[in-house]
Amino acid sequence: MLYARLDVLRKETSARHAAVLGQEHAGTPQAWLERDIAAAMYAEELTRLRDVEEGLYFGRLDLEGGEQRHIGRLGLFDDENEYEALLMDWRAPAARPFYTATAASPEDVRMRRHVRTRGRTVMAIDDEVLDLSTASEAGSDSLTGEAALLAAMSRSRTGRMTDIVATIQQEQDRIIRSPRSGVLVVQGGPGTGKTAVALHRTAYLLYTHRDQLAKRGTLIIGPNPTFLHYISQVLPSLGETGVVLSTIAELYPGVTATRQESPSVAALKGDAKMIKLMSAAVKDRQLVPRQPIELQVDRETVTIDRSMVTDARGRARRSRKPHNEAKEIFLREMLSSMTLQVADRLGRHLLDRADLDDIKEELSSDDAVRSTLDELWPTLSPQRLLRELFSSPKRLATAARRLYTQEECAAMLRTEGDGWSAADIPLLDEADELLGEDTRAARKREEQARRAEIIYAQGVLDILDLEEDLDPELLRAVDIVDADQLASRQEERRYETTAERAAGDRTWTYGHVVVDEAQELSAMAWRILMRRCPSKSMTLVGDVAQTGAEGGADSWSQILRPYVAERWRLEELTVNYRTPAEIMSIAAQVATAIDPDLRAPQSVRETGVPPWSLRIDPAATTETLAKLVAEEIAEVDDGRIAVLVPGALLGQVGQALASEAEEATEEIAGTVSAPGPTGDLDSQTTVLTVGQAKGLEFDSVLVVEPQQIVAESPRGLNDLYVALTRTTRRLGVVHTDELPDELSGLRVRTDVSANGTE
Repeated sequence: MLYARLDVLRKETSARHAAVLGQEHAGTPQAWLERDIAAAMYAEELTRLRDVEEGLYFGRLDLEGGEQRHIGRLGLFDDENEYEALLMDWRAPAARPFYTATAASPEDVRMRRHVRTRGRTVMAIDDEVLDLSTASEAGSDSLTGEAALLAAMSRSRTGRMTDIVATIQQEQDRIIRSPRSGVLVVQGGPGTGKTAVALHRTAYLLYTHRDQLAKRGTLIIGPNPTFLHYISQVLPSLGETGVVLSTIAELYPGVTATRQESPSVAALKGDAKMIKLMSAAVKDRQLVPRQPIELQVDRETVTIDRSMVTDARGRARRSRKPHNEAKEIFLREMLSSMTLQVADRLGRHLLDRADLDDIKEELSSDDAVRSTLDELWPTLSPQRLLRELFSSPKRLATAARRLYTQEECAAMLRTEGDGWSAADIPLLDEADELLGEDTRAARKREEQARRAEIIYAQGVLDILDLEEDLDPELLRAVDIVDADQLASRQEERRYETTAERAAGDRTWTYGHVVVDEAQELSAMAWRILMRRCPSKSMTLVGDVAQTGAEGGADSWSQILRPYVAERWRLEELTVNYRTPAEIMSIAAQVATAIDPDLRAPQSVRETGVPPWSLRIDPAATTETLAKLVAEEIAEVDDGRIAVLVPGALLGQVGQALASEAEEATEEIAGTVSAPGPTGDLDSQTTVLTVGQAKGLEFDSVLVVEPQQIVAESPRGLNDLYVALTRTTRRLGVVHTDELPDELSGLRVRTDVSANGTE
């Protein structure tokens, strides 16, 4: 019945969509816009109804008194009685007991049923009887739907994250449904479901605060494109599509960050000292001449001296306007001073206001004057400012005085033609704030475009007016509309969704912002995010024990104090659903080495497969890895395998292993992806750095050269901790160097045929 109702809704929506698209392209531009809006609305609804089908219905509540509530991904109502719910949206308040009811606190729930489906077929049913007679003090901490949860965790990974809507646990539900206002920090160790909680919280907020968030949009920030690809299907499967997914490197419209930056230079550019450097760099472009400048304007000599420029610059700066907007004040003051200089030479007492205006107009239109004033106060774009700053040792040294050392400045220098890195994006945004828009140029472009449209419209009207054989009694086009009106009617009106408009507008402010792996962001990256959300309605998820970036955070207070002081909330996730206990015991040793007070999350399951280490011959690294990959493929069937390597070995190991797989036995042929800038999670085996693997999970993980992973990063143990906790089932460590002491608990293998067990 549920799927029959879903099919009916699809057919009805599809018919409405087709009817709108079939409308004639006639009428006013406003009518066209309304048509586009309706078509987009129906298309979005069709997408939503399609994406929620898998796992549409997953639970039932049997309440005291006989009432039953069927829980699913979205609400469905009876065709004949719109008040009778066939399926209750999991986000509705009445559905919450499905996640929170326990034997100790049943919330009027007599029995809870978990339904597992594949397509439209029921594969398994698990019933939990919540009876007061079975209540115990420990009941409130038990897992909700344990059978369904363990089945979900044991399922093979697919290269895409799946939702946890059917298995949300009580501690997760509390966070998901917490209030939208303010900054909420979700701290949790690996495998605690931080990302899943953040995404489901996003879906819940979009359901609960639809009106507010539909207007302003929601932004989700991930650590890298691989991660965004990995989570991209979660929200659509929950019926939500109008969300912007982005990395920090993609937040400045029109700029693509492709250049790789060394971690040390990225840390320098991410430091809060860069705020002062950028401000100094802008002020350094507002020049004062050391010697007077003489210009010939229509047989008159005009002198621009130091005091004149200093006064004009002071007035412009005191306006506190951005550089490009303050330029109008600078030009006005300079032209006024130059006008009075000429007037005094001609005899100011003989001139009236019109004469002075003529002199000023003549000065402002003179090429030499315009060129000189532009040199003293140039119009700058953020791209030009940064290119010229970081390609000029002199400019950089001047702006960085008392902020950065000579060695640090030398490290930040680059060739002017180089592309942009992810660390440059917050600096471009900062520069945009300091520079502002060149309003004069913008107005000029708009006026020119408008004039061109009117001229074209007038040409059309002239052609129509020349048509022969027209009845003189009939009204002509020129009798009804003039060129200005015709041009206005032809202005393009293209409908864009909130997400599309937000993604293309640097000044857009969002209703809510979600940041995953938030501990990795630099101080400058936080500035770009806080500008995007002035209301400070944010969900930040991460784990400071997993901070890998040199400029990353050591504490949440360090991140948030400059923006909200201590006005933020902290929620902690303590249960590890991903990593088996056998593997987590090894990772816990690394966590202790990072911080003796750090407590690793408690795993909820064991697999019986101990993690192992294998020391191999450096001359046979690729062949041995290929054999190990073949072993893991045999063990995880169609699951996903990650080979995590130091950054220095990524290209070498990835390409060699991919080539080896192509020439090897059919067990691994075609299953290994060579590394790329975003990673390839569609292949069964993927070679990644630890940074690329952040936030991801795999059925089996092979960690290669852990000592090099530790050595190449300023927070090497944090990276090793991340690498060890990416797996849901199996872990192997392959090395040619000595193992770090923290991995001494691994079972030592001596051959490649033991299949990870003995």
